[in-house]
Amino acid sequence: MNEKQILELINKGEGINIEFKESKTKLNKDVFESVCAFLNRNGGHLFLGVKDDGTIVGIDDDSVKKVKDNFVSSMNNPDKINPTCYSEIQEIKTKGKTILYVSIPESSDVHRCNGKIYDRNEDGDFNITSNRDLVFKLYMRKQSTYSENTIYPAVKMSQLREDIFEKVRRFASNRVSNHPWKSMGNMELLKSAGLYLEEPQSGKEGITLAGILIFGTDILIHAALPHYKTDAIKRVQNLDRYDDRDYVDTNLIDSYDRLMQFIAKHLNDKFYLEGDIRTNIRDMIFREVISNILVHREYLDPFPAKLIIEKNRVYAENGNTARGSGEIDPKSFSPYSKNPTIAKFFREIGWVDELGSGVRNINKYNKIYSGSEAQFIEGDVFKTIIPLDTRDTRKVNDPVEDEKDRETKDILEFCKIPRSREEIQQFVGIKSTSHFRRKVLNPLIKGGLLNLILPDKPTSPNQKYYS
Repeated sequence: MNEKQILELINKGEGINIEFKESKTKLNKDVFESVCAFLNRNGGHLFLGVKDDGTIVGIDDDSVKKVKDNFVSSMNNPDKINPTCYSEIQEIKTKGKTILYVSIPESSDVHRCNGKIYDRNEDGDFNITSNRDLVFKLYMRKQSTYSENTIYPAVKMSQLREDIFEKVRRFASNRVSNHPWKSMGNMELLKSAGLYLEEPQSGKEGITLAGILIFGTDILIHAALPHYKTDAIKRVQNLDRYDDRDYVDTNLIDSYDRLMQFIAKHLNDKFYLEGDIRTNIRDMIFREVISNILVHREYLDPFPAKLIIEKNRVYAENGNTARGSGEIDPKSFSPYSKNPTIAKFFREIGWVDELGSGVRNINKYNKIYSGSEAQFIEGDVFKTIIPLDTRDTRKVNDPVEDEKDRETKDILEFCKIPRSREEIQQFVGIKSTSHFRRKVLNPLIKGGLLNLILPDKPTSPNQKYYS
């Protein structure tokens, strides 16, 4: 969010979805009561460094890092916010002062702050823990709104895949080296991610539908949702049937990989210089498209999700809990998370960004990829349409030579098996290690094209890289 948008929100004043905290040198004591209330109600905008009346006082320069660190660590501390919640904290300079902005999503869980349940209304945050009726209504609202929260008490931990837990821990620690999931057991991770819930009114507890979709075996997933699948189709030559097809009906982690592989198999990968970082814009676009199919889909809807490659376009469809109808304007739309727990989970492992960023990123990169804007159509079936063309989409004023493209592709192919820095350097034939790191290795890592096996030990001699 830019400075102009921030000031527009601040000028609206505090309300049901806007909260100011002065936090000049440290976090206010009641910051996390507001966070908890936003999570339990409709989400909201939290500003640190702003007084109750909207006056921007800023955070002292020598306190900014401490305030940010305390906020992030508390959001990941189940003794403070339970279930924990990941939220990006953005530093904004305005009127010569530094303020911090946090977008808090609406959650599909019921959250507690210091063991107490808070809800939000126009006048602020209210502790409703002892009000049995309000607590019951809060749980019912979450359950009825989000099918991902459906509890399956009979599902056992033995029906979940251990290898997916290990993948998830690796992905999360690649994004944040000391991510709390890294040291959690499987049950503790499920509870932290909101994938194992307890209903205090009925006493029912267990793994949720979201937990089954992320970690379940194929047999378990099909038992819970017999209609679940994503149909990936290439239909360019054979218009009556298809040229290629992948019927994807496995867990969400492996589904993401298979759908990305299907796209990589059939669409050109065009590289682009964004600043000094070479970016694969095909992957940037379809990372968002595929995440949207998996994250914002109504899983109880039997409509089969589709990802279809045609000659001049790619389009995706999925069942949807509509909050409007018609074509979406990326510049002015208000995003609404259909599965907040799954969305939060994908953010934790670095596969999606903030709510609404997918639509913006697809449009941004598709203008470079094909010269056209994508279309997004809201309805009972959500549709994303990505135009394609064959023109050269390299940046005109900063071209990437064909030789560099080939070198990058060769390195990524070579690193499908994890390789050491020395192995990659020998492979490309560069003698100077500093030159290799500065001009080849670091840009690939920053661009997200290469990943680290040991993210918390980037200079370790045992470090390996994989594509």
